Amino acid sequence: MTKLKKRGLGKGLGALIPEMSLDKESRVEWQEDSIKHISIKKIFANKNQPRKKFRKEGMEELSQSIKKHGVIQPIIVAKNNEKYMIIAGERRWRAAKDAEISEIPCIIREYNKLQEIEVALVENLQREDLNVIEEAIAYEYIIRKYKTTQEQLASALGKSRPYLTNTIRLLQLEKRVLDLVRSGSISSGHGRALLRIEDSQKQYKLAMTIVKKKMNVRRTEELVAIMISKQKQEVKVKVKKDTFVLDVEDRLKKLFGTKVNILKGKKKGKIEIEYYGDEELERILELIDSVKENV
Repeated sequence: MTKLKKRGLGKGLGALIPEMSLDKESRVEWQEDSIKHISIKKIFANKNQPRKKFRKEGMEELSQSIKKHGVIQPIIVAKNNEKYMIIAGERRWRAAKDAEISEIPCIIREYNKLQEIEVALVENLQREDLNVIEEAIAYEYIIRKYKTTQEQLASALGKSRPYLTNTIRLLQLEKRVLDLVRSGSISSGHGRALLRIEDSQKQYKLAMTIVKKKMNVRRTEELVAIMISKQKQEVKVKVKKDTFVLDVEDRLKKLFGTKVNILKGKKKGKIEIEYYGDEELERILELIDSVKENV
């Protein structure tokens, strides 16, 4: 009898995560007679599945293929009362549902609760199309759960430590920026560049500029460097200002409802009033006119 190929669970992970070293009874061979066709209504997704997003175009293509050829590769499930929870193959299950297939081929495996989480986690880490943010969440989960180091995990997964570190760091991005990386609107390279901007609002604003202008990573890095340099200069200027100038700046900010900067020299100085668009400039001019009328 022909045996189906069994997919590995990640070189070195069995040593790193003891629970992944399944006992002999759990390591059954996947044979043709072990495949069962189960009603799609009796199958449900694993809530601990790291992968949360499924590309719409790819799902439609897979669904059309299933309508024509059926589900060729069985999914892996674990029995849960009278139903079955997906361990690996959620994408195929979703596509089969879209194709209105009534049954799907399954391989039933027995895992304890912890093993269910780990197998789903590792199976997804091996997927090349796994979202980079979902990948980062998975790495962080293993490190936190098993109190392991990034270096140990990188070695077990066959990844470089800098790659692992840079991937996990993406989780520090502002939530809206994180969603842009997750959806593929901006790349992980853009995300790493944006991490240098501590102000969350500025970080998001630049991220939207990247999307709008379709900026590459190098141009993003240049803009980030300019923003940081400008911010440092502003801090230096602010430190040198006396209390009187700072108080006047604050009063003018409240009056105009925008950022005001006073540059004071030995004998003269200037007042800079920022505006964002023609409408705001018109508003500021009207405000100045109304002040003049009341003088």
